[in-house]
Amino acid sequence: MPNRSTDPLFLLIKSLEKAEKRNFKLYIKRHSGGEDLKMVQLFDALDKMEEYDEEILLSKHTAIRKQQLSNLKAHLYRQLLTSLRLIKNDTNIDLQLHEQMDFARILYNKGLYLQSLKVLDKLKEMAKEHSQFTYLQQAIFFEKKIETLFITRSMQDRALQLSKESEEVSQKVTLISQLSNLALELYSWYILNGHARNEKDVAIVNAFFEKHFPDKARQVSGFYEQLYLYQSYCWLAFIKQDFKQYYRHTQKWVDLFQQYPDMIDIETGHYIKGMHNLLGAHFDLQNYAKFNEVLQQFEAFEESKTVQCNDNNRMLLFVYLSLARINKHFNEGTFSEGIQLVPQIEEQLTEYELYLDRHRILVFYYKFASLYFGSGDYGTTIDYLNKIINWKMDLRTDLQCYSRLLHLIAHYELGNFELLEFLFKSVYRFMAKMDSLSIVEEEIFKFLRRSFSLSPRSLQPEFQKLLEKLKKQERNQFETRAFVYLDIISWLESKINGEPVQGVIRRKYLEKVGE
Repeated sequence: MPNRSTDPLFLLIKSLEKAEKRNFKLYIKRHSGGEDLKMVQLFDALDKMEEYDEEILLSKHTAIRKQQLSNLKAHLYRQLLTSLRLIKNDTNIDLQLHEQMDFARILYNKGLYLQSLKVLDKLKEMAKEHSQFTYLQQAIFFEKKIETLFITRSMQDRALQLSKESEEVSQKVTLISQLSNLALELYSWYILNGHARNEKDVAIVNAFFEKHFPDKARQVSGFYEQLYLYQSYCWLAFIKQDFKQYYRHTQKWVDLFQQYPDMIDIETGHYIKGMHNLLGAHFDLQNYAKFNEVLQQFEAFEESKTVQCNDNNRMLLFVYLSLARINKHFNEGTFSEGIQLVPQIEEQLTEYELYLDRHRILVFYYKFASLYFGSGDYGTTIDYLNKIINWKMDLRTDLQCYSRLLHLIAHYELGNFELLEFLFKSVYRFMAKMDSLSIVEEEIFKFLRRSFSLSPRSLQPEFQKLLEKLKKQERNQFETRAFVYLDIISWLESKINGEPVQGVIRRKYLEKVGE
């Protein structure tokens, strides 16, 4: 079966907007001759295809021979990137700095050293203004090269100044690199393992953090140093399920962009991620008013030029805003209303499927399943959970575990008792193998095992006993994840009181906001 995600050229063409396609055609007419007719034919053919299939492509376009297809695709790919660069260079600081460096090298190759140095001075000022220290480092290195090879007499004490400037920038770049590495590796740990499960996990994460935490990071200044410092503390707290510390550092992360407002356009992805994490922190802490306030700010940002003029930013906003809107329904107990979001989100997931990673898709499936579970539609809940359970991959083991647990409870609600015994053993083995059994999960399994042989009337006191046991674990740091992924307390209360789950959660929400 054709795989749409395997061909880079096809993906690039499918990401183009109408204006970008039109610009490419104009660019080719201006800069190419008749020999590039096949390249245009290939572009049009790929643009019309829904899925990339090389056999169909060659059979429909006999002028393109299989032997020349690889080179033709490579040439078309380069030309597409060149045409995109020409229309994007005024909107991206990286491209502007690259352009200045290109100009400096062109002038250098012409032997116009003083003019090259002037361009490098302009580049350095622009790089300093926007905290782009890697470009600043390149510019200083190039300046040193010119001053070493040629006597420019550009200024006195040039060598000493350049040496000092180079050393300062190198130290800054090193610190930024160390902090960004720490943040990335902590985030990777979470993606692979989920939250810390016990004191052993906490000790491992703390030891890793201390080992890789740079001494100079104790007192940092500058945008990027602070950004990666707050991210590192953010992921550390999140892994440890210390949600108050998680909130404090996500707030600092977002506030940093208020201190450096120009950086929102330059590091939009980090700003969007920070806002997403801040919403997540308010969700975990049940700060309903603050959650809604940040959500409104996020929705307003969606309409900004920064987002609307950038494909990647639009896609990120779609992902994070969709998750936040679903979480709002979780907060307020409006699950039946929330499932109305699902068709539209699924349609956009299909639109962006070429670009979204599997982890994001799994999270959406779990959110959809939870919405349907809360609304009482257990059959559809199981449909979405099966998509996660049957998706063979190693990411998010915690999500895999809770999908199986919710899957088990949904079948329990449907009264599929013959199937439950098989599912119970399967889920227990899976979670035990993943070293993921918590106190809460153990208690749920014990209850389910006992409930198989009990009559409906005998279940009520068992529900009450389980509820009392689980409530004792609500403040247990290592049990927090169970209540974040699955509001088992509200489910038990719904069974005891004979009311829908969303009714229980809705009542709790109204009681809290009315305080």
